Amino acid sequence: MAKVDLSTSIGSLRLGNPVMSAAGTSGYGAELMDYLDLSEVGCIVVKSLAHFSWEGNLAPRITGAGPGMLNSVGLQGPGLDRWKHEFLPDLEAAGAKVMVSVWGRKVEDYALARAAIEDLSDVVVGVEVNVSCPNVEDRSTMFAHSAAATRDVIRQFEGYRLPIFAKLSPNTHQLVEIAEAAVGAGATGLTLVNTVYGMRIDLMSRRPALGGVRGGLSGVSIHPVAVRSIFDVYEAIPSVPIIGVGGVSTGLEAIELMLAGASAVEVGTATFIEPRAMARVLNEIEEWCEENSVIHVADLIGAAHGS
Repeated sequence: MAKVDLSTSIGSLRLGNPVMSAAGTSGYGAELMDYLDLSEVGCIVVKSLAHFSWEGNLAPRITGAGPGMLNSVGLQGPGLDRWKHEFLPDLEAAGAKVMVSVWGRKVEDYALARAAIEDLSDVVVGVEVNVSCPNVEDRSTMFAHSAAATRDVIRQFEGYRLPIFAKLSPNTHQLVEIAEAAVGAGATGLTLVNTVYGMRIDLMSRRPALGGVRGGLSGVSIHPVAVRSIFDVYEAIPSVPIIGVGGVSTGLEAIELMLAGASAVEVGTATFIEPRAMARVLNEIEEWCEENSVIHVADLIGAAHGS
């Protein structure tokens, strides 16, 4: 059969293939240069950055959780200005396509983050607006748990020259309404989903295992949550471009997210175990398509919903 066309579009953003990195799981991307050719990955999504530097949460920050992982890193980062000058050049040299991920504590922080990324080079092809990290000081005020708050944040990027993707939380029964609010406020598309709230207790100390007490559960444990979330949002608003993330460790899991409605997929926790995971997942997607007579990988998007 003909060679598989792995290209995909997420709104106006055209990628050579649907495999991306998940924010926060491979630093700022260049760390993986010794393991794979970053130019062959659809897109590198960097760790979420604010307009200010931030030290993050107390250690310990990561602990095992069955087949998954709990983290309470707390959005540690050098700030956008330092990232642009010290980290982005390595990604440019590697020929990678880059998506910058931004976060903030207040709506005003997102406006300042936008100002800090007005002068990015052409290697940056999109912006992921993280309104859903569970490792913030006050979870009750998470933007992604409120349609109005999400709308306020996304409006800070109105008219921005690059595609904007709102990264949403699965930890709410209002996911569809919040997704609609993000799109209505101008988001090009959505990243679904962030981690699921979790916690572990150390039996010897009888204290929480994480320095931040609670954390975000990721890895294969949350894959069904991601599938359901993507399916629900695509069913409600099939025109919205979706980047799927959650428990993708094989090509089969990536394909499942695409069938649910994702146009591209992010590989995250699997990279901690296997730095070449993105390259392997991409190869497995191609092999599955060849075995199942799929010529265009984009034909898989939303296929589980029928005609």
